[in-house]
Amino acid sequence: MNRNALVVLALAGASLPLARAATLITTFESPGLATESNVHDSAYTDTANQVTFHNTYNSSFDSWSGFARSNTTDTTTPGFGNQYSSIAGGGSGGSATYGVGYYSAYDPQPTIIFDGYRGFVESIDLTNITYAALSMQDGDAFAKKFGGVDGTDPDYLLLTISGYAGDALTGTVNFYLADFRSSNSAEDYIVTDWRTLDLSSLGWVNELRFSMTSSDVGAFGINTPTYFAVDNLQFVPEPSTAVLAFAGLAPLLRRKRAC
Repeated sequence: MNRNALVVLALAGASLPLARAATLITTFESPGLATESNVHDSAYTDTANQVTFHNTYNSSFDSWSGFARSNTTDTTTPGFGNQYSSIAGGGSGGSATYGVGYYSAYDPQPTIIFDGYRGFVESIDLTNITYAALSMQDGDAFAKKFGGVDGTDPDYLLLTISGYAGDALTGTVNFYLADFRSSNSAEDYIVTDWRTLDLSSLGWVNELRFSMTSSDVGAFGINTPTYFAVDNLQFVPEPSTAVLAFAGLAPLLRRKRAC
């Protein structure tokens, strides 16, 4: 076979991984959890897709930040004891298990890591945790009722997702878990169902980092419970095999030019 034909075939082969790259979906279903339970003391890795949801755990106080897994369904009980239940009553699309994110200004940010590669993230599903939703709805001993006494306070709870390729920030996307900033109180809302957030503007990333801000801030930081629920991370893995295949053509192309 002559070199021209070999180059054409090699280029065609290198393009195949690009054509075959398909959207992958990371969920929290496997391995299964006992009924009405959670795991909050370790990171969760979707081994099939090599995606890790980072967790920081302190065994001395059984405290954590980052991501936990849960299948609890309590949408009515207020307070810290209900920090693992989504306000939607389960996972996105009727699934049982989902991720619980907790942001603390004193710990590393909740982070999703693509292990050893980059992903083009298309979307993620989000909703509130019952503890946070009821705190914003009614107020509690530590946090105010959103909207205030007369319902006109411009309160909000904002989740910001930042994409990183190595140490470089690729962009940010905001999602309001609650928004009472409108001059029309009828437009105020607290998210109580699963919403799909488009993350395609972040481009190719190694990590997604989550942070939160709120209108209700005190001497020690945010008063509003800084929790959120996640599910169905959809992304396309980087077609690195195509890059490697094309890289293998370089010596051949150099030899051809020398002829």
